[in-house]
Amino acid sequence: MAGLGTIHPDSADLRGDIHRIIDLGLKGIKIHPDFQKFKLDDYRYLKAYEICAANHLPVLIHTGDKRYDYSNPNRMKPLLECFPELTFIGAHFGGWSIWEQAVAELNEFDNFYVDCSSSFYALDKATAKHCIRTYGAHKVLFGSDYPMWEAKDELDFLLSLELTREEYEEILHLNCEKIFKI
Repeated sequence: MAGLGTIHPDSADLRGDIHRIIDLGLKGIKIHPDFQKFKLDDYRYLKAYEICAANHLPVLIHTGDKRYDYSNPNRMKPLLECFPELTFIGAHFGGWSIWEQAVAELNEFDNFYVDCSSSFYALDKATAKHCIRTYGAHKVLFGSDYPMWEAKDELDFLLSLELTREEYEEILHLNCEKIFKI
């Protein structure tokens, strides 16, 4: 198991916050722009992304919400272009409630991975499989963004998709081991 810390752009000491996360042995940061009420590409956060990149610290982000414009693909894409050396993980297949848009706009970036947690309740099997295959199983994680629903139900749905053994191994552990160095 690997834990993540969190930061906020209004912090008086982002550098100190990130170094505390590292000193605690945490494996990355998690931000939730929709709850924390800031735009993902807010200029105040650019320094945090630079610090994370310099320290090889992956950034897990709640991404997507049709009700808001804090974390949608239009905000994620410029960051992926600006910080190609930084690993970003987009929770909810990169775009909660706007999955198809996220897959279409973000699947080409080498530094963008997605977590499938807390998405399956709203997707049919064909759409879920399409998301996995479009991003590529080598860029999909399970459980880095803890599911809001029962983990067993999420896992059962994933296992019902009839993916290959290699795809399941990438999604269920190999990608996390690689990204979080565990």
